[in-house]
Amino acid sequence: MARILVLGAGLAGLGTAMLLARDRHEVIVVERDSAGPPPPADTDAAWSGWQRRGVNQFRLPHFMLPRWWQEMREELPEVGGALQAVGSCQVNVLEMLPVERRGPLRPGDERFDTVTARRPVLEAVLSAAAEAAGVTIRRGIAVTGLTTDGRTRIPRVTGVLTADGTAIPADLVVDCGGRRSALGSWLQAAGARAPVEERSDSGFVYYGRHFRSRTGEQPAALTNLLHQYDSLSAITLPGDNGTWSVVLATASRDKALRGLREPARWHAAVARYPLVAHWADAEPITGVDVMAGIEDRYRRLVADGEPVATGVVAVGDAWASTNPSVGRGASMAMIQAGLLRDLLRETEPADHDKLARRFDEASTRVVEPLYRATLWGDRHRLAEMAADAAGTAYRTEDPRWPVSKALFAAGLADPDLARGYTSIAAFIATPDEVLGGAGVIDRVLALGMSAPQYPLPGATRGELLAAIA
Repeated sequence: MARILVLGAGLAGLGTAMLLARDRHEVIVVERDSAGPPPPADTDAAWSGWQRRGVNQFRLPHFMLPRWWQEMREELPEVGGALQAVGSCQVNVLEMLPVERRGPLRPGDERFDTVTARRPVLEAVLSAAAEAAGVTIRRGIAVTGLTTDGRTRIPRVTGVLTADGTAIPADLVVDCGGRRSALGSWLQAAGARAPVEERSDSGFVYYGRHFRSRTGEQPAALTNLLHQYDSLSAITLPGDNGTWSVVLATASRDKALRGLREPARWHAAVARYPLVAHWADAEPITGVDVMAGIEDRYRRLVADGEPVATGVVAVGDAWASTNPSVGRGASMAMIQAGLLRDLLRETEPADHDKLARRFDEASTRVVEPLYRATLWGDRHRLAEMAADAAGTAYRTEDPRWPVSKALFAAGLADPDLARGYTSIAAFIATPDEVLGGAGVIDRVLALGMSAPQYPLPGATRGELLAAIA
């Protein structure tokens, strides 16, 4: 049994802590935000009364993908029961589609099941479940640096330093500090080389609003949760206890659409999209929340074949973070947390060099391709939005992008392809797995390649600009 210090009591940190605690490690979660969580059964208190100033997206739209739910059911089934008990939304993202598009439900379609809720409700439930699993959560403790064994070339991290000068020792430090993680600067201050880092503006800005049902029912989903149009993408996300959110995502460079931050203009825009408009016909419980300046970031703690330090690993957004509109961050964090749990079953933290290398190898092999695939899609979508703003057609020499567009269009007419596209969106299959099926590419090309660029009904760019003028 090891003493493991997890930095950050967000979704990644709590999920990682529970996985490790179930293997009888002593797990301590250190969280800089001071306010304790509300009782998990009190969803109104979680939403309106819980302050998490260290998480800038705490009250912004969230949706837990079927891949995350799959990980929860297999690894932490007690979380699922607790979420269901507090009024979380239980949905099947395929069943939500119109029956004429998906056809009758089939055996195996339960893989599209998920359970979701607003972020404060999710964290309150996970926090209570973590403490019930034996995890110690210490809130209001700001970590300012790392303690090491004094070696200068490849220091071994032995714990953390807090703002009041206290040292908290650990056999292993797991950074789940999210997008704002300061691990790189802490390592260099401790004498380590800088981690390998890639950073760039994701290029998107999100205008989102939460609603509450007047009848207790969720709006009907008339297409997939994320749908693309000329110049913007719309995202419609069920929540807990008769709540949901609607997001309009645009390119951050598209100054003409920045008026979407104003509620009247935001609603005027939403009204131009027939598959979205009814989602905004409800009681708003927030204004239009804007999220911008989000970075795509990748951090690797092995450089030139050697760890920059040992005794420390990064999981979730502290390791790699990307565009939140596809909702993959929590799923990738749980996948990576599982890799760490499995590695610790066969490698002692005392064998710190081996642990650092093997965790890097596993993360690079299993999780990095998921990050790169997400980044690939984002880059093409941004380029397509830029072409929309310029009034030109987007062209690329990468054949995978038009095929991905054709798969969505073909799925509007073919129930098998609707399942294929939804599998990718649900993060339970990769494009290669879907498109590699017998005869799939031929059907996609036949049904989708001649479809309009944006096959769903919605405003042209000119109509959108006129609506928000």
